[in-house]
Amino acid sequence: MDSSVYPVTTGSLPNAAAVIQFPHQIPNEVKPAMPNNQYHLETLAVHAGVEPDPLTGAVMTPIYQTSTYAQTDVAQHKGYEYSRTDNPTRTALQKALAALEGGSHALAFSSGMAAIDTLLRLIKPGEHVLCGNDVYGGTFRLFDKILRPNGVEFSYVNTGNLEEVQQAVQAHTRLIWLETPTNPMLRLTDIAAIAAIARQQGAWLGVDNTFASPILQRPLTLGADFVVHSTTKYIGGHSDVVGGTIILNDTAVYEQLKYLQNAIGAVPGPMDCFLTLRGIKTLAIRIKQHCASARQIAGWLEDHPAVAQVIYPGLESHPQHELAQRQMADFGGMISFILHGGEAAARQLARHTHLFTLAESLGGVESLIELPAPMTHASVADSPLAVDPGLVRISVGIENTQDLITDLAQALHHIQ
Repeated sequence: MDSSVYPVTTGSLPNAAAVIQFPHQIPNEVKPAMPNNQYHLETLAVHAGVEPDPLTGAVMTPIYQTSTYAQTDVAQHKGYEYSRTDNPTRTALQKALAALEGGSHALAFSSGMAAIDTLLRLIKPGEHVLCGNDVYGGTFRLFDKILRPNGVEFSYVNTGNLEEVQQAVQAHTRLIWLETPTNPMLRLTDIAAIAAIARQQGAWLGVDNTFASPILQRPLTLGADFVVHSTTKYIGGHSDVVGGTIILNDTAVYEQLKYLQNAIGAVPGPMDCFLTLRGIKTLAIRIKQHCASARQIAGWLEDHPAVAQVIYPGLESHPQHELAQRQMADFGGMISFILHGGEAAARQLARHTHLFTLAESLGGVESLIELPAPMTHASVADSPLAVDPGLVRISVGIENTQDLITDLAQALHHIQ
């Protein structure tokens, strides 16, 4: 697999200088932007979007805890007028997110669902969205219960099957939407191949990259038009802030989304932005530990007599292991598995872990365990996207790997 080295050059990022500095600072008070050489992602995670504060020299981006800004004259301001529209702390976060994904623009939102909802407002009634048939339950709820009744058409296919996607694309398809790896079945999609199908149709491709993070996969470089994250997860990384983002290259579409961001107002506060920026700084090293532990735990689970199936892209038994090797820098920190004892055994397991906290969400420093069917994916029950009630999903944290295995071992002992 390739290492997590991605060139960040003016050629690949048309507005590369804007990735590093605020766009609205007072002239002569802004340090020149970092040169865009071939920085590693570890370096971008620490430095992108952040420069010493021009007024005080503060190394860390200040929390601009303000709702409004003094103007020099009527309708004359210094780039900021109201914090729903823009806030300097949010600007820094958006520049960091754009740099990490190799994009020209990023917009931050109050949640991942707010980001998806805003993006889907580009789709008009009567237009069609082709969606993967394994997605987060909240995404399906938004699509099926809110947008579909308002006239947007949806259909669901296995986006890992290129022939199935090709056959499902319609003349009025405007967007292909997918997750890779998916939540919770960890299926993969060949992003570049789907991007080619989307371009042929004249449709956009949107990729929810939450499970991989930009450290492992950058969909814009593979042809996607939009990348969305729940920044609550790996990007924030500490289970203490909720947020979302849309990242893209097309400036005209960015302006449309920026207008919607302001008009709808589902924006994060400055403290949320600060916490997410802080999380980004350790993203690369956290992801390395998540992946290293998950690889070991997945292999251990696969050999355990109580486990019927382990779903993890890093295992040779995963049907898309080769694609994972080719498309991702590593295999991620999420594992799903099914026990021989089915749902009853799964519930017993979840009740008896100590280090794995029984909770929704994922991607934090602490390890989590859940049953998607009654928890994060309850909204897909009785739909074609329904999840096996016995499926267990774990988010592997950054604790000692052997301690996590010991915890799972003692919990599994209770169901034997």
